[in-house]
Amino acid sequence: MKNKYGKDLPAPDWLRFRGYTLNKTFNVVRSTVNDSKISTVCEEAKCPNRTECWSGGTATFMLMGDTCTRSCKFCSVNTALKPPPLNINEPRLLAEALKDWDLEYIVITSVDRDDLADGGSSHLAKCINIIRKSHPQIRVEILIPDFNGNKSDLKRIVNAAPDVISHNIETVRRLSPKVRDRRANYDQSLNVLYVIKELNPTSTTKSSIMLGFGENHEEIIETMQDLIEREVDYLTIGQYMRPSLKQLPVKEYIIPEKFEKYHLIGMEMGFKYVVSKPLARSSYKSGEISNYSKNK
Repeated sequence: MKNKYGKDLPAPDWLRFRGYTLNKTFNVVRSTVNDSKISTVCEEAKCPNRTECWSGGTATFMLMGDTCTRSCKFCSVNTALKPPPLNINEPRLLAEALKDWDLEYIVITSVDRDDLADGGSSHLAKCINIIRKSHPQIRVEILIPDFNGNKSDLKRIVNAAPDVISHNIETVRRLSPKVRDRRANYDQSLNVLYVIKELNPTSTTKSSIMLGFGENHEEIIETMQDLIEREVDYLTIGQYMRPSLKQLPVKEYIIPEKFEKYHLIGMEMGFKYVVSKPLARSSYKSGEISNYSKNK
């Protein structure tokens, strides 16, 4: 594989995979995912927590196919200007996939579909609605694209009333043009989070920051403050880990003690809960986070 951006730093010991016990739940989740014919971000994004999450009965479904219209320089998902058409049966397939799963919480995300007039917002809303109808006991979190900031598209998602609406800021303002696709930008993502609350002040929102691109402490704090000013409820902070040689190299590995510091700072700022760990990802232990803050 061609090394597009240069050498990577060797991973420190605290990021080395320790292994998790493979149990019956892992096999049930794996079979369900395979049988559903729906992509998961666990696999497409090469998430390091897949075994842990699947063994705990959690997976994050990635809707609208496995090909994204954007090409962020940290992401390993396939890209194309015009991906295959949407599978109109996907909402039904998702509902059927969940029937064999004893779940209380599900996370769904999607690729960006700039080729569609509504960015796929109608399709995602249908998926949320069918889960609500067929599995009313399941709480739904959705990680959404920015829909190019289109308020009507965002309103479709808000009106479907998922329990948590997540949109990732990804990185600090200075590095956003380098890290993300040119159609995504820092202020647009902040506005998406603001508009969600504007449309429904009771909506629960969430965002995520990756560290290790070369940001500094002051920029991280500024990003957290920008999110607080948009009334974001939950925040996850994790270490960027290069999926392959095609993506940006890691500039720095952040020590666990610094992640813990950002957890404490975030809680003091007013987030309902902050998960800040090297291996944290935007959907990592989402149900546990929601339960924790709800019971506080």
